[in-house]
This record gives sequence, structure tokens and C-alpha cells, in this order.
Amino acid sequence: MNVKIADLMAKRVLTAQPHHSLDHVRGMMERNRIHAVPIVGPQGEALGIVTTADAARKVKGESPVKRIMSDHLYCVPAYNDVSAAARIMRKHKIHHVVVTHEKAVVG
Repeated sequence: MNVKIADLMAKRVLTAQPHHSLDHVRGMMERNRIHAVPIVGPQGEALGIVTTADAARKVKGESPVKRIMSDHLYCVPAYNDVSAAARIMRKHKIHHVVVTHEKAVVG
């Protein structure tokens, strides 16, 4: 049985934009008890990701997240099997992938 990523992913994904402050993103993470926030462009496309490790850096809170986000991120289509996402995560030793549909972040 193949399970699709769309069947298991978080349906309500919180995102931020590159100009948002680090304090804003840190607050989102704390309030929602999440460990990563995708950074998106005007059409909802993934530009980067900020993780709790990124947010823990000694950077001024008013700094825009584009200064600390990881712009090397791994995206997987929502229609892929969960096993594909798991393989990517194992291969690259990462904890988060961004789920997309037609380039827009959906999970």
C-alpha cells in the first residue's frame, strides 16, 4: 500500500515572507510549537526555510529572515509516496521537507 504525502502532511502550513523579522518567525514557532517555517515568495513558492536551529543564531530579532534562512531546501510534490520523502530525508540527513503542489507550498 502506497501512502501519499498529501494524506499525512500538516494541512495548515504556516509560512513567512523574506522581509518578516526573525522575532516574528521565532514567535510563530513558539506559539505553534513547530520547528520549521517555510519562507515563501509572492506566489506562495518556496524560497527557503527557517528552522529552530537557524532561529537560535545570535542575530538581531529585527533582522529579516532572508538573512538567516536556508535557501537550500528539499521540496516534494504532495502526490508523491511518503517513502520518497523518507528517502530524501535519510539521504540528506534532514528533518524537514517542504510539500508543494504546482510550486506552491501546501505542507
